[in-house]
Amino acid sequence: MKQIFRLELTVPEVDFHRATGFLTLRVPFGWEEQSRPTGETVFRVHCENPDFIQSLRQDSLAWLPGAVCTVENLEAQDWLAAWRQFFTPVVCGRFVVLPPWLADDPAFADKTPIIIEPKSAFGTGHHATTALCLEVLSGLLDAGRVHAGQRFLDLGTGSGVLGIACCKSGLHGLGLDIDPLAVENAEENRRRNAVPQLELGLGGVEAAVGTGYDVILANILARPLTEMAPDLVRCLAPGGCLVLSGLLDIQAEGVIAAYAAQGLPVPRQAAQESWRALVWE
Repeated sequence: MKQIFRLELTVPEVDFHRATGFLTLRVPFGWEEQSRPTGETVFRVHCENPDFIQSLRQDSLAWLPGAVCTVENLEAQDWLAAWRQFFTPVVCGRFVVLPPWLADDPAFADKTPIIIEPKSAFGTGHHATTALCLEVLSGLLDAGRVHAGQRFLDLGTGSGVLGIACCKSGLHGLGLDIDPLAVENAEENRRRNAVPQLELGLGGVEAAVGTGYDVILANILARPLTEMAPDLVRCLAPGGCLVLSGLLDIQAEGVIAAYAAQGLPVPRQAAQESWRALVWE
């Protein structure tokens, strides 16, 4: 049994779009949404990580000063059983992200499985930005631009989905995250997927500078991607592929400009919903 924490955010009608934008950036695993006759909307986020919930509470009050925000502890339940009722596999090109209880599902026999234990705050591949990266990686593998034997960097690894996908495609490399709980979760998933060639570490891009990577995947946010442009470009081996994700439509041009300033050409863009991935290949 696991304890679950619930953050409830009530926002006035005028702040609805601002609230959904905030939650889209901060809560990759989703939320509940309820409209009231008064025009207000109630958003509910459930998570087993109390530090994540408290951080989200503080940020939501700063981002949405007109909102009412509460946090409560819920009674312990069989949350794994609840997950099983609505968790759906995520198919992205040659990959499929599956929970452990669907690991042997014959419906996905032609896909490369990535087995992820659903844990709040670290991602399961359902968010459009992760799915975009997997689709892009699949296309690069199909085109031969990425291939077995290459070294990769997965920056902001989270649950380790992208790094595991690379390793199951014959690559080896490093997954980094600034959140120690994310690194711990990625370590669990590394063992679950039997990919010892995935090295994991705590830190940001500074922990990778000095090594040339054939493939760099960074699924983060627009601002840090912009700020770390010089370091990321230095990490890229000559002729390597760089994939940036976590960008809203309106943010893409600003990030492209930051990398153009480092000498990179205009990238290819991949889109899903209101999100963009930038691909230098």
